[in-house]
Amino acid sequence: MNIKAKIIDEDGLKRTITRLTHEIIERNKGTHNIVLVGMRTRGEFIAQRIHEKIKEIDGKDVDLGVLDITLYRDDFRMRLKQPEVSTTNITFDVSEKDIVLIDDVLYTGRTARAALDALMDLGRPNSIQFCVLVDRGHRELPIRADFVGKNIPTSINEEVKVKLKESDGEDAVYLIDISKEA
Repeated sequence: MNIKAKIIDEDGLKRTITRLTHEIIERNKGTHNIVLVGMRTRGEFIAQRIHEKIKEIDGKDVDLGVLDITLYRDDFRMRLKQPEVSTTNITFDVSEKDIVLIDDVLYTGRTARAALDALMDLGRPNSIQFCVLVDRGHRELPIRADFVGKNIPTSINEEVKVKLKESDGEDAVYLIDISKEA
């Protein structure tokens, strides 16, 4: 991994989660109808952190679910190896709810499109709002995030790597050089 820059450190990540949580509460005029759905894997952990922050700020324990979109991806059939499928864990009715879909990085929009398909198979929500920790640009589909932790414009030779304690042992966001010269 050829690190170009550390974009967000541990304290910055805490502040970003707090700000995103306040924005979600404000846009929805409270938490009375929202549910949180984190996309596996890092979106799940970010959703858990926002869930805890909502309890701290608003005193409410909103529903929290986890969505696996492996079988909904448009590149699913093009992969040569067998995909690693995890489970979706949404134990509440999404119908008539305002879903806040949470992921770590928004890039082409294809993962978000797959998540929308998966959510619509579960019911008919009132709305779906999209929250991402990082928006790095390069959209291929007309998808945008409603809540963005940080916009990090990248070149085609760069990648954004989110590291979270739950899966990676540290909290940080890095800009990585993936060019052949690196």
